[in-house]
Amino acid sequence: MDEVGEYTLQIMRLAGWYNTWLFSTIEPYLGKEILEVGAGIGNFTALLAEKGKVTATDVNPSYVTDLKSRLRGVNVGFGDVEKGNFFFKNALFDTIICFNVLEHIKNDQKALKNIYSLLKPSGKLVLLVPAHRILYSSFDRNLGHFRRYDKKEVTDMLRTSGFKTVSGKFLNWWAAIGWLIFLKLTGWQKIPSSEVGIFNSLGKIFLWPEKYVAPPFGLSVLAIAQK
Repeated sequence: MDEVGEYTLQIMRLAGWYNTWLFSTIEPYLGKEILEVGAGIGNFTALLAEKGKVTATDVNPSYVTDLKSRLRGVNVGFGDVEKGNFFFKNALFDTIICFNVLEHIKNDQKALKNIYSLLKPSGKLVLLVPAHRILYSSFDRNLGHFRRYDKKEVTDMLRTSGFKTVSGKFLNWWAAIGWLIFLKLTGWQKIPSSEVGIFNSLGKIFLWPEKYVAPPFGLSVLAIAQK
């Protein structure tokens, strides 16, 4: 099990307000049949299950076992999006959620094409990836990130994968500044729980404008693509 990755997922579970805020951003794009690719420890899975019928996958067997024991009403199993190997068969979905997964995959273009094949006609992909190559740090490397992304790069990849309608925007400018200072410049190797609490609290003040105006930079790129 990836200790750094699991620790970070557990820490981000403490960011309750931020997780709810992020979910509210993508909620309008959710259909009835939802596939979550790379569910991890389920920080968003329960929220998704309140809005539709959810199938959750992960490549980590420990995460899958944990999700099965904790979540009722969610179809959970193994899924490798790069290889196109999933526990379900011949299922298609209205919406696919892929949060902070693509950066862990060596052949990310192949993964996007596999995702495309799992969508119903006019189905939507909601994709979140880490932004800005300049922010790539040793912490990214320890998390197993192959890369961070430019916004145009993401939208171009989605169009190459076959998606017809694609939009992308930066998200979470506030955390991007913190990442640059603490993880890129000072070289922190993990995110302290106290810092997540501060980020979560101050986010209520600094992130609300993003509901109305997309920032010129951010910690992540959020892309919405339609088949």
